[in-house]
Amino acid sequence: MANADEAGVVDGTDSALRRVDDRADRLHVCLDRPATRNAIDRALVNELHAVCAELEAGPRILIISGVGGVFASGADIAELRERRRADALAGINSRLFARIAALPMPVIAAIDGWALGGGAELAYAADFRIASTTARIGNPETSLGIIAAAGASWRLAELVGEPVAKEILLAGRVLNAEEALALHLVTEVHEPAALLAAADALADRIARQDPLAVRFTKSVFHAPRAAHPEVDEIAQSVLFESPAKFERMTAFLERKKR
Repeated sequence: MANADEAGVVDGTDSALRRVDDRADRLHVCLDRPATRNAIDRALVNELHAVCAELEAGPRILIISGVGGVFASGADIAELRERRRADALAGINSRLFARIAALPMPVIAAIDGWALGGGAELAYAADFRIASTTARIGNPETSLGIIAAAGASWRLAELVGEPVAKEILLAGRVLNAEEALALHLVTEVHEPAALLAAADALADRIARQDPLAVRFTKSVFHAPRAAHPEVDEIAQSVLFESPAKFERMTAFLERKKR
């Protein structure tokens, strides 16, 4: 976690969010506040909301990374210190991360170095987390007199189980890459220089699937338990009529004949 500096809009020269890759099937954005170790301030939150709006209107895979060997060092402490009750109730970070988690297509967090506090919670909101060997993931909020209120207090237990989540949230445990992999918090670990290529390789695998089937699968996966099996059947009824289903199954059968 670090001090604040000024950040501009997504496409501005002073933007705290840099577009690394922008193509038909994916958008890769990079947190670009090296002076603050990519601390998440209100301006960066606003830029990420703009990205969400874009991807809600035109669904694509989202890759999120950070510059300078750091994913995100946390919320901006200089800004956070001045927030009061109304700011907490506004859910500045929590509502953004909920929006990221709900994006139609998968989200990949490429974690290099520190992912602490709000930075860790941003990663928890992703569908996939891959890490470099230097990754360090934790939630030190209680050491600062607050709680991890942007998703960690409930997402983390779902991801790593209650005992480890409590170690992280209540006792300040920080996971290294190997521990995160063993706990399935991350699914891959790579050398730092290979991390972004690995994120693209994962995006390539997702992009080879039928996009509508991927979107429906993500939606059904996150549906409440009580909604099943009806929600599965409704999704399948739509896909059973989709042109891609006939094209892909016909191609499969033709390959099988050879």
